[in-house]
Amino acid sequence: MELNFRELTADELDCRVGTVTDKGVSLLMYKDARVDMRLLDEVVGPMNWKREHELINDNLFCTVSIYDADKGIWVSKQDVGVESNTEKEKGQASDAFKRACFNWGIGRELYTCPFVWINLNADEWKQDRNGKKQPKTRFKVTDIEYFDGKVTYLRIVDDKNVQRFVFGKSNACEMKKTKVLEKIYKAGTRDEVEAIYRENRELKDDKDIIQACSARVKELTKNAA
Repeated sequence: MELNFRELTADELDCRVGTVTDKGVSLLMYKDARVDMRLLDEVVGPMNWKREHELINDNLFCTVSIYDADKGIWVSKQDVGVESNTEKEKGQASDAFKRACFNWGIGRELYTCPFVWINLNADEWKQDRNGKKQPKTRFKVTDIEYFDGKVTYLRIVDDKNVQRFVFGKSNACEMKKTKVLEKIYKAGTRDEVEAIYRENRELKDDKDIIQACSARVKELTKNAA
């Protein structure tokens, strides 16, 4: 039985607050149980996997089994859950399931994520029920890339879509940048250069793009003189 669980996409990840200090917070990348169920359905089929829960020494364990059609047997992997801060039993069951799915390889690449620390401004805090300082700003992953099972690029923005954290270099971004630069060099008019720049706002602060636009405009102006 050969299983090929794909790597998780940015929209399948959530940011969970880890450590909280007076200056800011650390963030942890995690997947919810729905992602695991979707990937199991996608790779092995909804009729070829099952989950079971059992209490062992007052700890809730989950066993995820996948049917090996070649051998005609069920293959199982198990792990224990940790209680959540909100719903004790439901959170523990969900955590046990997600951990068991990690054992199958689903989302294992998240263990290679970099340490994420975000400094917070004074207006990004609130107080919880116990009067403790907690972040009110929410964060999300917009981009993530991998190589050889490891995270090579990670980008996180806040609820105002402002970039707050970036790690590594994006291959996808570099490929797009190369194509944009080619368009700039081939542009026949200043208006065309400006249009290309406006259409690629995510690269508006890139030094190479700015320099290429400036150089092409100067060249076009010189040729027209």
